Amino acid sequence: MSEPETKPSKTTSPDLQERHALRGRRHGDRYVRIVRPFERDFERRDAGHLVATEQVLAPTTAPGRFVDGIRRLLFGARIPTSLELQERIGKAKGLAVFASDNISSSAYATEEIMRVLLLAGLGTMAALTLPITLAIIVVLAVVVVSYQQTIRAYPNGGGSYIVASDNLGPFPGLTAAAALLTDYVLTVAVSIAAGVAALTSILPQLFDMRVALGVAFVVLLAIGNLRGIRESATIFALPTYVYLVAIFGLLAYGLFRFATATLPHYVAPPEWSLQETIEPLGLLLVLRAFASGSVALTGVEAVSNGVPAFKRPEPRNAQVVLILMGSFFGAIFLGMSFLAGQLGIVPDPSEQETVVSQLTRTFVGNGTPYHYLVQISTALLLVLAANTAFADFPRLGSILARDRFAPHYFHFRGDRLAFTTGIVVLALLSTLLIVAFSGSVTNLIPLYTVGVFVAFTLSQAGMVRHWWKLRGTERGWRWRAALNGLGAAATAIVALVVGAAKFALGAWMVLVLIPALIGLLWAINHHYRSVEDALALDNRQTALPRRASPRVLVLLARLDRASLEALAYARSIAPLVTAVHVTDDPAEGDRMRSRWRSLEVDGDTDLVILESPYRALIPPLVAYIDALQKQEPQRSITVVLSEFVPRRPWEYLLHNQAALRLKLRLFFRPNTVVIDVPYHV
Repeated sequence: MSEPETKPSKTTSPDLQERHALRGRRHGDRYVRIVRPFERDFERRDAGHLVATEQVLAPTTAPGRFVDGIRRLLFGARIPTSLELQERIGKAKGLAVFASDNISSSAYATEEIMRVLLLAGLGTMAALTLPITLAIIVVLAVVVVSYQQTIRAYPNGGGSYIVASDNLGPFPGLTAAAALLTDYVLTVAVSIAAGVAALTSILPQLFDMRVALGVAFVVLLAIGNLRGIRESATIFALPTYVYLVAIFGLLAYGLFRFATATLPHYVAPPEWSLQETIEPLGLLLVLRAFASGSVALTGVEAVSNGVPAFKRPEPRNAQVVLILMGSFFGAIFLGMSFLAGQLGIVPDPSEQETVVSQLTRTFVGNGTPYHYLVQISTALLLVLAANTAFADFPRLGSILARDRFAPHYFHFRGDRLAFTTGIVVLALLSTLLIVAFSGSVTNLIPLYTVGVFVAFTLSQAGMVRHWWKLRGTERGWRWRAALNGLGAAATAIVALVVGAAKFALGAWMVLVLIPALIGLLWAINHHYRSVEDALALDNRQTALPRRASPRVLVLLARLDRASLEALAYARSIAPLVTAVHVTDDPAEGDRMRSRWRSLEVDGDTDLVILESPYRALIPPLVAYIDALQKQEPQRSITVVLSEFVPRRPWEYLLHNQAALRLKLRLFFRPNTVVIDVPYHV
């Protein structure tokens, strides 16, 4: 193909031609122009980066400038697509964005195990908390090592949906996607609720406000993520590292006291200590405790799903973050369970004080600066752990939209290169959960982890299939397939255990929701395919379809300057124009007819007055349009509306309400076009 030739526009000035950088090429006997209106609107900034100026995007009206100013204040300046690589993150910020969910689980995983075991008595709780913790850490190690292989095989992002779809087929892929979407919503709700619980441990007067606090934290996270992944990582990185330093300092001090046989004495309030056995110890109780503690494994999927968000080399950086995440979490989880067992800590039945808070105040004193440091950093990390879901839910939604399993607008990237729709939808759904379950971690936990282990299993099974397909070209495929097979078996067992143990406690809702969500995704895909088939061009079609000129109706509320502008516009687009006035007062109709006769209107423009005895605007007009359509079915109807544009935003409430209702009514009418003619004072 020859190089495109440049041809100046005949309708623009030389300056505008240069500004728009009009370029094109001949295509048969037609001319194709490529317009790049922002090509020269760039400037160098301090870091030497090429940044698009927003001058050409700035609105000119007062309401537009007001809204644009609020948008810039909340979300920041627009980012051009050309700077996408600069928005990626390194290992340090990646740990904060993608690993905070998993690491933060250490703040409540031990407590959830203890709550279940406490039903069998204090002795059972003290004896089995640590063994169950070790079993969960073993499963975590298997999952982390397995996902190392996934990142290596899918360097452009290897979430469960992609791996399962590529290797097992569309239905397993949709199952993984539905499980993950459910889990991400629950991640936000559980993390926020746990963060608020950590805060109310040191500020009990806030306990009655925990739902409002949870909703406020969700809103703040949504705004932070709408500013873009790099900026959200910068905002949210510090609490992650403060928590790690504070909690490792606490564990180191506790282990030192244990090694020197100077452990402090812990006494729980009498009303907390349940000496009698509420439920006999059995396999089901142990499995329930294991299922509750397995919440700690959530978040492992996030790293492999977010590989494209890392700086180059993306796979290597993601693998390092995954190893650091598993190591940090395992150490904290094990240390918490060990020290809590040694001290004999009892979980607060009212959820007002967490096990972490009790552990901290026992070692360093109640209300001390270090106690506040641990609790505040824990609360912040738990709240910000929801950021992992805010990073991955929109990304998964965009992939599903790309494959036409989700609405197309999930694939849209906003001004800050963030998937805006996914972020907003996740915030709304998680807010509903927090309100519905009164911000209680214990009430939300039974719904948690079921979906994530289903996704783990499908992803690892898909990886086994992946290595089998590469058996002739990939060295070491056998041991890689065996490793992923071990991960699939381990996570499948955990998924069955969690589903069975938590079924009656609320997991049944998730097990019902996942198939329903699969059906919804499949129905969306079917719709898009049907629409595509209906709109596809015939290969033999080479010309535009011919249509008769439309019948144009101009709706007049009164005769004024705005109405005359609408009439003039209508006369410019079609020869057949009819002015229509709807009234419920015959005398007012006569006055309108008299004014129309005094108006000099060239051509065949007639005035039709529709009397409305029931004082309605829309039904008489629609009935008139229907009658016209029956007379000439082949001719389309165009309705022209004149709309007054106020100077100030609040004045919009005083105008154009009838026009808005009318446009909504006519939008769904076939063979009908509605045109707005704005009039600016």
